[in-house]
Amino acid sequence: MAALTHASLVEYLLEEAYEVAETIETGADDAELRGELGDVLLQVVLHARLADERGSFTFDDVARGLSAKMVRRNPHVFRPDGTLQDSFPATVEEIVRKWDAVKSAERPERRGPFDGIPDSLPALAKAQKFLDRAERARRVVEPLETQPPVVELVRTLTSEAELGDLLLAAVGSAQSQGFDAERALRGAIRRRFEAPS
Repeated sequence: MAALTHASLVEYLLEEAYEVAETIETGADDAELRGELGDVLLQVVLHARLADERGSFTFDDVARGLSAKMVRRNPHVFRPDGTLQDSFPATVEEIVRKWDAVKSAERPERRGPFDGIPDSLPALAKAQKFLDRAERARRVVEPLETQPPVVELVRTLTSEAELGDLLLAAVGSAQSQGFDAERALRGAIRRRFEAPS
């Protein structure tokens, strides 16, 4: 495995994760999903093996860490010993609130709701993550008043298929004008959420 590195395997990990998403989104059968999940697991095994060869950590360490994290971050589901609680919170909002509190306690170095969002996320996923975190933190996101026709158009949509067509048309129009839609959206995220306060 001398030629493999964590960095050289990143593209395969991302590719396999996107293949799992595609399998789910296209309604492929369970056998296909099982195979794609196995491909993602193989990537985890390879990264753990590389770390094991360096004497850093093993696959078992990864599994134990995941188990401990799930128990720690879900006190509404698990007792500290890992057994299930007798009752569970009544609302999703309560679960999210508890999850956020535990994560904040684990990562006190994070200064705000947007810390920890990966820079490498595709721009659309990153925008959704920033908007979700803003909503959960009860931060007011000013409406995009400069583009009211777009906002109104989106409000008239009745399905994700229509939204997909609109997004594709916007990307195509931007491309025909020489704009990079991915870069433009990343820039908008930086201007609206990451600007120094």
